[in-house]
Amino acid sequence: MAVYDRQAFAQAGKPPKRFEMTLKVIVHEAEEGGFWAEVPAIPGCATEGATLEELMQNVREAVEGCLSC
Repeated sequence: MAVYDRQAFAQAGKPPKRFEMTLKVIVHEAEEGGFWAEVPAIPGCATEGATLEELMQNVREAVEGCLSC
């Protein structure tokens, strides 16, 4: 998961710094099929996907969205 320092980018006019982080993701099987996941460290950050691969891509996007606010 990459998070960019946008303020540093705006000030320096260079590509943003990239920070790596590791977050715990809890994956559940959905009753209707597929999966859903939550990120306990970020309240309200949850998503779903038909496959595990789709779910993990959606988790990355959800975390980026939750942290960009």
